[in-house]
Amino acid sequence: MSTFNPVTHVIFDLDGLLLDSETVYKSTHKKVIESFGKTYDPEIRLKVLGTKEQDTAETIVKCLGLPISPEEFSKMAKDELAKVYNNIPLKPGAKKLIEHLSYNKVPIAVATSSSEQSYHQKTAVHKELFSHMHHVVKGSTDPEVINGKPAPDIFRIAAARFPNPPPTSKCLAFEDAPNGVLSATSAGMQCVMVPEDYIPEELTKKATLVLKSLVDFKPEEFGLPPYN
Repeated sequence: MSTFNPVTHVIFDLDGLLLDSETVYKSTHKKVIESFGKTYDPEIRLKVLGTKEQDTAETIVKCLGLPISPEEFSKMAKDELAKVYNNIPLKPGAKKLIEHLSYNKVPIAVATSSSEQSYHQKTAVHKELFSHMHHVVKGSTDPEVINGKPAPDIFRIAAARFPNPPPTSKCLAFEDAPNGVLSATSAGMQCVMVPEDYIPEELTKKATLVLKSLVDFKPEEFGLPPYN
């Protein structure tokens, strides 16, 4: 039974939503920032959550007045991340939901702010699962994604790359970050948010539905095939 407007296509964010990578990003960014004697406070972390790699680096360098360029920050962060990329686990419920939608022929895609390289590094151990995706838009290196989240570009582009592209109103987005929710809803999509514990409740208000975990998602509420 549909509680919300029925949809035909699904677009997932990656970090913090399908992959339990936000803790990894936090620790690596923290390590680089603290090497300059600065503190990675929660306010800045919220600002960069879900943004393109370039935008993340620019915001951190500018807000903290780090004595390096955004490019240098990016490189240092990437070097740290590379050490742990192949150990990032899936979030609870991610595998079940992806396989269920794929089995039921629901077209699915990923809209991530990651670069081509970091996407492949992070998902290497989950390659089989991510092979179910029709396509993946990688915001940090995709030439069509001019503006990163919270701008709507990435979700509009993800919708347009499905065969017989659906109207964005027929796409359901899944996000964990306020910037991502704004991106999806600005693109005209309903958005299910699975926020990290530290995100203030007022920053979840723009989501269509807020869940504690993907495990709690009921596909039939959006007109999708129910779990058996």
